[in-house]
Amino acid sequence: MSTPSEKSALKDMKSHKHNDSSQMKEALQHDTQQNPQKEKEKHEKEQHSKDFTNQDSFLPSSSGVFSAENVKDGQAECPEFLQQKEWTSPCCQLKDMKRLQHGDMKLGPLRFDTRHTVLIDVDTFNSQRKFLPRKGRDLWHSDFVKMPCSQVANQKSRWDVISKKLKSLASKKTASVKDVEEAIIKYNPKYKDQWSFDALHRLDEITPNTDNYYKTLFPKIAALALKLPNFVKKAIPLLRKGQSAAITLSQVQISCLLANAFFCTFPHRNTSSPNAEYSGYPSINFNSLFGNWSRRKREKLRAIMHYFKEVTDESTRPKGLVTFERECLSDTDMHTWENCKANLSKLHITSEGQIELQGKGMLQVDFANSLIGGGVLGSGLLQEEILFVINPELIVARLFTEKLEDNECLIITGSQQFSSYLGFGDSFEWAGPNEDQSERDEWARCQTKILAIDAMNFRHSVDQYRMTHINRELNKAYCGFKGYDGHENPDIATGKWGCGAFKGDPQLKALIQLMAAAKAKRGLAFFTFGDENLKQRLQHIYDLMFAEGITVGTLYKLLRDFSSAKHCDSHVDLFDFIKKNRNSKSHL
Repeated sequence: MSTPSEKSALKDMKSHKHNDSSQMKEALQHDTQQNPQKEKEKHEKEQHSKDFTNQDSFLPSSSGVFSAENVKDGQAECPEFLQQKEWTSPCCQLKDMKRLQHGDMKLGPLRFDTRHTVLIDVDTFNSQRKFLPRKGRDLWHSDFVKMPCSQVANQKSRWDVISKKLKSLASKKTASVKDVEEAIIKYNPKYKDQWSFDALHRLDEITPNTDNYYKTLFPKIAALALKLPNFVKKAIPLLRKGQSAAITLSQVQISCLLANAFFCTFPHRNTSSPNAEYSGYPSINFNSLFGNWSRRKREKLRAIMHYFKEVTDESTRPKGLVTFERECLSDTDMHTWENCKANLSKLHITSEGQIELQGKGMLQVDFANSLIGGGVLGSGLLQEEILFVINPELIVARLFTEKLEDNECLIITGSQQFSSYLGFGDSFEWAGPNEDQSERDEWARCQTKILAIDAMNFRHSVDQYRMTHINRELNKAYCGFKGYDGHENPDIATGKWGCGAFKGDPQLKALIQLMAAAKAKRGLAFFTFGDENLKQRLQHIYDLMFAEGITVGTLYKLLRDFSSAKHCDSHVDLFDFIKKNRNSKSHL
């Protein structure tokens, strides 16, 4: 018998003039269970359609029917050459997307070179699979991270104070938030009256005794931070703007660096003054996370404390590597979009699911701030901040990644998801531990690849339709989607990039990412995060463009015309404009 939800879906379909693909799919699946003969006839029709479309001309269907919003005289708009045939949507299913799989990438032995710094001993790793720190020099230099344990004269005395306070904490079985606060202020005395620790105090106060492990955890974090001179023996280069470079380090090294961030030990990183040495870098010390109590801070701290609980426990301590890679798109790589003859890539659209779950194994897009991590150490809880909270290893990128330029991106391979979550923004809630089941590649990295690309922040939303801004977003997306390692790359999991606080138009951002993916020869899984209307409309316009063979270059010309039209009439809708004008540009 039909369930109530199935009956409702069928009723809703009958009340609409156009097809709702998700509802139709439910109805067809239910009908298949009831009538095997219909399924057989349907299979024969689909096979006929595949034969007609000449092998790979069309991708697997997610809906099985032609869908178009624009209906005239009871007939959906359909390319003339298909009007006598049954239409199959080119949108594909999630299972058809290419993902990272064990053995796909033949990396060979771990190695370093002039653009790839490796902080573990590569010979020991390659021969014994052990993670020993690579020996090197301590460099107090503008091109490298200035470490709290550096032995330069002025810093040596500061590390003496730091190590003394942390040793005192580490020697205790339990330590209070007040103990943590006093230790941090001891070697950051100028901030005594500026820094607040009320969020950390409040978390401790409201957590039931049965769940409050923080007092026993603080000494363990202090002990981990103290191991910095033994765990990181080589200077860490800064990933500076204008330079393509990569850093690979172990998850244990990352945990040690983050333990030092927790105790606010990094020098020259406590001010955001325009004239400060690290003004072009995000903050790294956790002082801003500890103050100004809010519900958001509570949930963030719960996730961060869980991370430290895992990495300080020998039984759950992660054993792998993570690579942070800054890539720059050169002027010669800047694409002339008008002349791009690439056809649209395969596309999966869904209003359900999460990029980090359903997009597992794909290139997962971080809707980034140009200062990587955005407000993760403050009150921010948008897509990027949530990503960094559930994958705290990403936070270490803030230590060495300079602000991204318009032609740059950051790719992180191998980070581990430690937490689950619910909600978004004010409704965000830490939902407990996450057991990351990702396989690891030859370099012991989790097969998770995250791409940080920053969209433009528009004060006035109408500005985004200028062609200079469209070109910037196209090149930014292509910079991230391009692929740089010479291996066959997975498809892309993304969504409404730059469409929240940055005021981006979801329709425009979807097409921009679709064009960049097509140029990069990668498929796109687009998550609308519950926006069913966007899902349906994007699928409809994609169906039309794909069927008529509209190329990236043709779509670019349509965007250029739309830019002019939008200047004259701010209410014109992008998808409607393309439907009305696509034929006039399709052969140019």
